[in-house]
Amino acid sequence: MELKIYKRGQGVNTRLWSGLVGAAIVSIGCFSLYEMLKPTNNIWLYTLAPSAVWAGLVLLVFWLVNKPNVADFLIAAEGEVKKVSWSSRRELVASTTIVIVLVLAMGFMLQLVDLFFIWLFSKGLGLY
Repeated sequence: MELKIYKRGQGVNTRLWSGLVGAAIVSIGCFSLYEMLKPTNNIWLYTLAPSAVWAGLVLLVFWLVNKPNVADFLIAAEGEVKKVSWSSRRELVASTTIVIVLVLAMGFMLQLVDLFFIWLFSKGLGLY
């Protein structure tokens, strides 16, 4: 396993954040391991085991982020994100408002249909 940065300077943001998120996930898992081993009251076991696992998995994450085929994918993904035409704040607010209003209107209409069927089956057909 070679620990060097592949294509330094390319896809920096994507690779950095992928590595940080991977390290955060590893950290949460190692903290859970620490909490699980703490009742053993063996200080060496519940401190060194999670630390060793953390160090090994963080090195694995670093290696994976710098593995040529993974790094090339992340570099390409960052390049594609830079090409995206992002909506303006005004368009985003307008679209979000339309979606919220339509969801509320559909919910209201479904509630009316539900109330109609409740009335139909209880009073209209006398089933209840």
